[in-house]
Amino acid sequence: MTQDLQFEPTMVREAKTARELYEAVKANPARARFGFGERLAVVNIDFQQAYTRPDLFPKSAYVTDPDQIAHVNRISALARAKGMPVIWTRVAYKADGGDAGVWGTRTDTPDSLQNIKFDSERHAFDLRVQIDAAVDLVFTKRMASAFFESPLASYLVWKKVDTVVITGGSTSGCVRATGVESLMRGYRTIVPEECVADKHESYHYANLTDLQLKYADVVEVAEVEAWLEGRPDAPG
Repeated sequence: MTQDLQFEPTMVREAKTARELYEAVKANPARARFGFGERLAVVNIDFQQAYTRPDLFPKSAYVTDPDQIAHVNRISALARAKGMPVIWTRVAYKADGGDAGVWGTRTDTPDSLQNIKFDSERHAFDLRVQIDAAVDLVFTKRMASAFFESPLASYLVWKKVDTVVITGGSTSGCVRATGVESLMRGYRTIVPEECVADKHESYHYANLTDLQLKYADVVEVAEVEAWLEGRPDAPG
């Protein structure tokens, strides 16, 4: 016979903010890291105007660290100088939005996901990002994870990458989805805190906490820079 077991809820409830919880996790020196491997790729997610230009698109864009793009440009340039791949993604959909699938059915406003059209102002990369089109991999994705139905997985295998550094937005959406899938595919996964952004502090820090606890090393961008600076330059 099976016993009729019943337990009281064990979920922790406390008055700390999401940021306070994140800072407590971050300050724990005993937490083990995945660490860097031998060769990384920088995956820069959705630095397009729909999400980076609150002056143009205040309903969909967000800024967390004002220097985010400068940090991303710097680690991307360092990775290139070391012969390591840099990837840029953005989001857009065909004219009727049908390739957004069920994800595009909740709202239908000019700022809605499925209404980001190819070659539109929303689809355009922010002019501040420094993309080397001759070297970097650049593609348009349709779902949250940068791996989903994209060339990213095969590209990382070809480039012999073992570590994925993820930047961009949103922390609670595409960054988190890409981070989870990166770990599931066997990559050491790094999220530089200053290089990711979200609409609301609570979502941002709650997801940084979850990434740090389970799926990634959330570090300061200076740590990524220092690791790259310590690698030999690419030949030629």
